Formats: sequence, structure tokens, C-alpha cells
Amino acid sequence: MTAPQDPGELLLHLYRFAHEHSIGEFQDAALQLLQAAVPFDAAMWGTAGTTPVGIDVHTLHLFRKSPEMMAEYEAVKHQDSAAASLMNRRRGTVNFHAATWHHRREEREMRDFLQRWGQTNNFITADNDVDRRFVHWISLFRADPEAQGQPHEVECIDFFAPHLMQALAINRRIHLQQIHPATPPTCGTAIADLRGVIYHADPAFRDMLRAEWPGWTGHALPAVPLGDFLRGQACHRGRSLVLRHHAQHRLLFLKSRRRCPADELTPGELRVAQLTAKGHSHKQVAALLQRSPATVRNQMQAAYEKLDVSNVAQLIEALRQAD
Repeated sequence: MTAPQDPGELLLHLYRFAHEHSIGEFQDAALQLLQAAVPFDAAMWGTAGTTPVGIDVHTLHLFRKSPEMMAEYEAVKHQDSAAASLMNRRRGTVNFHAATWHHRREEREMRDFLQRWGQTNNFITADNDVDRRFVHWISLFRADPEAQGQPHEVECIDFFAPHLMQALAINRRIHLQQIHPATPPTCGTAIADLRGVIYHADPAFRDMLRAEWPGWTGHALPAVPLGDFLRGQACHRGRSLVLRHHAQHRLLFLKSRRRCPADELTPGELRVAQLTAKGHSHKQVAALLQRSPATVRNQMQAAYEKLDVSNVAQLIEALRQAD
């Protein structure tokens, strides 16, 4: 499909893409749309914390760029005065020629890096949370030394940038709904990055975390569950809640729920209860788990007592609360 030239049509395509494209495809599709309005050769789109020595990248999408470029950038990012010029502004767009902007001797390494990677003429647009020192940004690169950015192109990027950020947020929330469909009112959902910064959280999620961690600010996941997730645990069981995550594209797609009686079962009791709920007899469960029928019978009795149920139908409902 040929990308539209009309700004209104471009926006319609952008928001349609947010709903139709997978999370792995959307950013490429969105950047290809933007190319119809402002030509560029390559791009990167991400989020970062801002520090005195440059940005600390949290998420990153490369468009016609290699990861090796970012590895080299880490060594010179303290000289990136173009990015730094946006860090104290709520939002904005800058356009610069690498050799002209980074003309000072102390920025020589940054200038050489940009020229080596075909980033001769560049645009950077950023939406910056100054208080949290956190930024959403897009960088566009042109290799041709003669293709310097023009004021109308800066205006165009500045116009489209908030829509690109919003469409990405929509695309991620749709993906969250696909991972956790039909979430009951007793559960909450959220999206965070691998540093714990929260990009989206519904009211139920926020209420549960505030109940578990009084004084929680709502900006980032508490350190304990984040540590559990980064160590490879599928869930965090707290005093009053259970948090589960699905990691994809350097993001954590989260679901929270309140603790229930099924959370008190031991792993052995839970497995026996799950198989019984599927219709297996004590002997069948014993054979599947390679345990004695007596052991299975004792674990099943313990599970029934902890769940305060007396039949399989009640057992199924009690286990469903722990999904």
C-alpha cells in the first residue's frame, strides 16, 4: 500500500495500524507512514531515563539500524548535546546537521560517530516527563549531507509526534488485552518496562498496589516484584495480592488480583486439585504424578479443607479465582 500524503488520512491510517498490527510490527508500519511526510533513511524510537551523562535507554525500536550502532553510542552519549537540549522541555523537536551542531572539540567523538553511521542530518522529537526524568523520543536520520532538515519538516514532525506516541500506547494496550482477555473487575492490568517504569495501569491495578505497598507513587513497580520477574519468576505473591507478568519486546504485561484461598495450597496440593478438577480420579492422579493413592488422597483432603469446598464443582470455582 502506498502511504498517504494528506495529514488527515495519514492519521487515520496510523490509528488503524495501532489496532490492526501486532506489537512487533506496528512501529515499523508507523515510521513508514511518517516517511511519506518527512523522508528519512533510518530511525530509532524508544524511552529512556535521563541522567547527567546522557540517556539510559529502557525500550528501543530500531528502524533500518543495527544494534551495534547503539552499543557504540553508549561510549559517546555524554557528548550528545542535541538530545540534551530537549531534556528540560516538556516536548519539542530539533533538527541539526551533525558536523555543524557538534563542531566543538569536546564533541569530536560524537560528531565522528554520527558521520560513521550515516547520521549526517537528523531530527529528534521528544515528549519529556521532566519531574520523573523520563523521555519518549524518536530520532530520524538522513545520510545525505545536502539533505538538511527544513523548518516545515520540523513543524510536520512536531505535529505528528504526539500522535505516534499515542498510537503506540494504544497498540500496547490492545496487546495487553489480548494477553489478559476478559479481565474480571477483581483483577487489574498494567504495562511496565524492564526497569519497572509504568506506561499504563488501570484503576484496579493501582488500587491493589497501593493496598499492598502504602505510599506507592504509581510511577514504577515496587522493587520486590520487579526483582522476582527479572529473576525469571512467573508471579509475585504478596501479602494481599498476586502479580503475574508476560514479558515481550522489553515490556512486562502485568495482571494483578487479590489473594484467594487457592494461593494457600502447596504446589503438590495445587497440582492434585487441578487434575481432580479436570475429572481425573484419585488413582488416575496418582498414576499421572507417580505418587501413591494414599498421598494423593491426603493432599486432596488438605486442599478441600483449605478451600472450604465439598465437591468438584466448588473446587473448580475455587481454583478459577486463582487464574
